Amino acid sequence: MQVDILAIGAHPDDVELGAGGTLAKHASMGFKTGILDLTEGEMGTRGTPAIRRAEAQKAAEILGAQFRLNARLPDGWIRDSEEAVREVIKVIRYCKPRIVLANAPKDRHPDHGASARLAEKAVFSAGLHKLKTTYLGEPQQPWRPHILMHYIQFMNLQPDVILDISGFFDRKLASCKAHASQLYNPDSTEPETVISSREFLDSIEYRARDMGRLIGTTHGEGFIFSRTPGLKSLSELI
Repeated sequence: MQVDILAIGAHPDDVELGAGGTLAKHASMGFKTGILDLTEGEMGTRGTPAIRRAEAQKAAEILGAQFRLNARLPDGWIRDSEEAVREVIKVIRYCKPRIVLANAPKDRHPDHGASARLAEKAVFSAGLHKLKTTYLGEPQQPWRPHILMHYIQFMNLQPDVILDISGFFDRKLASCKAHASQLYNPDSTEPETVISSREFLDSIEYRARDMGRLIGTTHGEGFIFSRTPGLKSLSELI
């Protein structure tokens, strides 16, 4: 199945928090999108892998994604090892995205930066003709996405570009709320985390509004390019 955009996240909910509005907007425009979670979030303080799988699928449906896969790498131990890179390459070659979105290159959780490095290596290596892979029992052909972009997460990183998600923030927020096990619940007996604080979702809206303010819209999502992008004409900026 070919998609236009593949969004990669270290944990279920990373993609929603960092790029949910972008995926929702492009799905509404007719673009095909897919999501690859690298882990099941099994080391997370709250929830279980089974609960998180169900929440992740619900969130993917809200965002209009064509599919959501999981590489089942070890949560807390993401590395750009050959084995891990090959797993991501297989998905890239399977869905042939033009654009890949990945975790922030530097963030509070070490897995996020590790995921960013893993994605960068996989995006490049997926285009190597002498690197052989098979997926679902079939040999794969090389495929290198046009560009890799990193969404901004917990840390306030300077974006290279901000996408207007005005009109799609509500869907982004709904996709985040689908991960209910991770969020504020006054009746929960599990330990509190940064994400489960009462104020966390407010901070997500504040970030989106601040990004929107910088480009003169109501809401935005910022991205960092892995390499300098090119323009065919300045009209692409309008």
